[in-house]
Amino acid sequence: MAECISYRKTNYFSSLIADYLDQKETLKDLYNHFPNVESFQKQINEKSSFQQSHRTVLKNALLKQYESFKITEISESNIVALEDQNTFTITTGHQLNLFTGPLYFLYKIVSTINLTKELKESYPTYNFVPVYWMATEDHDFEEISYFNFKGKKIHWNRESAGAVGHFSTDGLAEVFELFSQDLGIGKNAETLRELFTNAYLRHDNLTDATRYLVNELFGTYGLVIVDGDDKALKELFVPYVKEDIFQNTAFQQVSKSAEKLADLGYNVQVNPREINMFYLTENGRERIVEVEGNYEVLDTDVSFSKEELLRELENYPEKFSPNVIMRPLYQEVILPNLCYIGGGGELAYWLELKSNFDVVNIPFPMLLLRNSALLVTAKQAQKLKKLNISYPDLFLKRDSFINKKVREISNIDIDFSHQKKHLESQFKELYNLAEQTDPSFIGAVKAQEIKQLKGLENLEKRLLKAQKRKLSDHVLRITDLQNELFPNQSLQERNLNFSEMFLMYGDELIPMLLENLKPLKGEFLVLEK
Repeated sequence: MAECISYRKTNYFSSLIADYLDQKETLKDLYNHFPNVESFQKQINEKSSFQQSHRTVLKNALLKQYESFKITEISESNIVALEDQNTFTITTGHQLNLFTGPLYFLYKIVSTINLTKELKESYPTYNFVPVYWMATEDHDFEEISYFNFKGKKIHWNRESAGAVGHFSTDGLAEVFELFSQDLGIGKNAETLRELFTNAYLRHDNLTDATRYLVNELFGTYGLVIVDGDDKALKELFVPYVKEDIFQNTAFQQVSKSAEKLADLGYNVQVNPREINMFYLTENGRERIVEVEGNYEVLDTDVSFSKEELLRELENYPEKFSPNVIMRPLYQEVILPNLCYIGGGGELAYWLELKSNFDVVNIPFPMLLLRNSALLVTAKQAQKLKKLNISYPDLFLKRDSFINKKVREISNIDIDFSHQKKHLESQFKELYNLAEQTDPSFIGAVKAQEIKQLKGLENLEKRLLKAQKRKLSDHVLRITDLQNELFPNQSLQERNLNFSEMFLMYGDELIPMLLENLKPLKGEFLVLEK
């Protein structure tokens, strides 16, 4: 560990998330319990109402989902334990990104595993199971069809329609060839080749490929992987699907919360629809809409009367797929879950949902921001020290970063703050003089003040620009280093794929993250290794 930085000070997290982490009073009715160790007992008490019959269905469904996979003893034990009233889950979820997608995918799951360990120490009479919810029914293929590796985009080109979990893995052999060429040689490179091959070239669909990959990475830590695209599990959700389709409850409740967030000045992450369910066909996942008392599936010829739709729902619940508004409720209906761990965007839409949970009488889970980290190699750490760059400096936007460092190393003081204050002080006297003589001159004084302040700012910018040219070699070195650690001027974890880090750290990567990421600490971690 090198340093911890508050999420607000990184400037990479929204004001809504920063205010949530600060437990701002105006947001408190949008969530249940704030995630700290002590509050989990309250959450456990509330979730103890979880039905035993649901536990049995969940256990049996998961054992069936793992039938074709080599399940670790600890993961199997965790699945069986789900039937026990003293067992609860901690859940994260993510899309089926090719080869895990961005690096933060690992951070999500490590946060989830580490929280279960911490809770077990604090509440030894209960069992806590880490869960990864696969977004198998998502249909946004563009978001998951690539990963970044060594500055290149490794892309899977194919036609897309319907739920991505059903997609055949045909065509991924060509993707593997491109990836393999850039991997290089060595033990870690060979491990990655084998992992990609076994996951994507030896499984028929994206769901199975992702389950294999994640199980290989985290199965030894007891992670349980859930596919919600399951008839037995969806049967448990039927009453809530009816509530959404025929009563529009989610639309009514979530609209109020979204309106409140907007009134408080926050960006609204998602907006509900009157019906928040899709209908799955062999080649599609399309919205259900009500049209003059009938229910149509958009962009298809499928249509139902109310009675027909009810029969379809009862007989084929697996054909009904929740959207972003209803998926969290589905998760909480079928899991004895205490806490959802997600990124800033995910927590932003979860904060719109509590009132709907309250109306349908399902306990709202705790919401925990996943760990974020910046991994810095020893060589990069040495360069930072030599160039006198602090970690908070690195989080500055490019121009601010360069200007700050140029001012620090320059042999002249290019900061006109003192001169601006002096000028403003002089103009105060001129305002007093104008007031006492002829108040109509106040406007002219103001215009002159703006003109002179602007002149000082322009002069300051020109001097800084000249000094940057003079120190261009130093500026190039510091910006190159910032580019290494913040590719595309964004967080490392949002750009790099885990494979780049695995090439460096190998089998030490995940244990290193497990040792250092503290889910309840609530700060951004800079990790030197």
